Amino acid sequence: MVNTCVVWGCTNRSRPGDSSLKFFDIPKVIEHQGIQTKELTSERRRIWLARINRADFSPDPSKRHFKVCSDHFIQGMKADLFDKTNPDWAPSLKLGPTQTNRSESSKKRYERTQTRKEKKVKFQTAEALLKLQEIPHSEEDMREIESTDINCDPPDSDSGKCTFLLEGTLECRKREMESEEEREIKRLKQENLALKEKLCAGTGEVSPETFKEEEKVKHYTGLSYSILMALFSFLEPHIPYTSRSALTKFQKLVLVLMKLRLNLGIQDLGYRFKVTPSCVSKTFLDVIHVMYVRLKCLILWPAREELQMSMPMEFRKYFGVKVSIIIDCFEIFIVRPSNLLARAETWSNYKHHNTVKYLIGITPQGAVSFLSSGYGGRVPDKYITENCGLLAKLLPGDVVLADRGFNISESVGLCCAEVKIPAFTRGKQQLSPLELEATRKIAHTRIHVERVIGLVRNKFSILQSTIPIDYLHCQAENVPTIDKITTVCCALTNLCDSVVPFG
Repeated sequence: MVNTCVVWGCTNRSRPGDSSLKFFDIPKVIEHQGIQTKELTSERRRIWLARINRADFSPDPSKRHFKVCSDHFIQGMKADLFDKTNPDWAPSLKLGPTQTNRSESSKKRYERTQTRKEKKVKFQTAEALLKLQEIPHSEEDMREIESTDINCDPPDSDSGKCTFLLEGTLECRKREMESEEEREIKRLKQENLALKEKLCAGTGEVSPETFKEEEKVKHYTGLSYSILMALFSFLEPHIPYTSRSALTKFQKLVLVLMKLRLNLGIQDLGYRFKVTPSCVSKTFLDVIHVMYVRLKCLILWPAREELQMSMPMEFRKYFGVKVSIIIDCFEIFIVRPSNLLARAETWSNYKHHNTVKYLIGITPQGAVSFLSSGYGGRVPDKYITENCGLLAKLLPGDVVLADRGFNISESVGLCCAEVKIPAFTRGKQQLSPLELEATRKIAHTRIHVERVIGLVRNKFSILQSTIPIDYLHCQAENVPTIDKITTVCCALTNLCDSVVPFG
């Protein structure tokens, strides 16, 4: 399409291959970018139409073939909309015999305005630097700077000399006070950190700086401060975080630990961390998965040599160094399922409640070395033991300590191992002296698994509550959230002190 200039008396037209001429659309009124933009575009359009100098010329804004060529602009290009003082804000050259030539006066006025703005900015920058550095300048220096400002104001003064004097003074002061400036910057940084710590403490913000009190850390997480920071360093690269995250990585970890430790409600955690309940739920599910994947290795079945080297004296006295694991089952309450089959499978006659049952095994040293996946509360202990993978870990000659409900002598015997359970009194008036002594030894050592279960429950109150049915649904890695929670709680318990005495 051939572009033609619409200015009165101008015969310029666009030609193929000729890039010397440029054509610009007549401004249209912009109404959707605020009042200021609307007023500026209206005024600019009015001035352009007046300088085009055509009677009754009011082009349709939707039609873009009304253009003005670059010959009517001083710099050959129209100025930006908000640069109103620029002489090229509207056409000013070759506007016809009835229009006055505004080019020279407008250009000089614009240059004077820009010069004054640059000098004003330079002086304000110099004044700010002197105040920041707190330089004890002399009266002569002040007179020199003030005279520079006064002499630079008129447009016909020697501005280069004034600028040279100002820059020379600043450079000299900068070299003289370089060491003082470094010390001042260091002091300001330390003061900034101190104020930040006070601000975080005052607003209750969770951060490593405000979480150094040992009692506070133990109350909210159940861990010591050193263990918490080591855990955070281990998990930090894997905790999901983006620029749009409302919580830091440390806050996400503490949120999950507070949920496990105190079983705080979703709404309560939202108020504490100043986020929405949906953000709390998503953060909990994301971080608990990361903790499950990274911490499940802490539930480790140790080698036989390691067990024998550190066997507690209590076990050595009764069973030598043959005990490899002490097992028991514990149950976690869940909300009653609406599905009748699921309700029947999770009903526990022992707890008189719908539960999820886990088989837990500890070493004689008191560390959790085995944890099964979750089963319905109706499933017998024997079935869980034979199907959870525990028997595959036993070696010939191992001794397993269990309660009376674990009738697994035949299953364990197939692995060339031995299970020791307290003697039954069914059909007997009383136990024989040998049975009584053996039962006393087994009960005296097997009690440690119940102590560990109690420790896990007391340290993480979420295992004492009634778990929502949503946590039984499979998430990532086809593992239910309740299994991830139980595994993480047992793994974190292994990071704490053992309940078994070694003496």
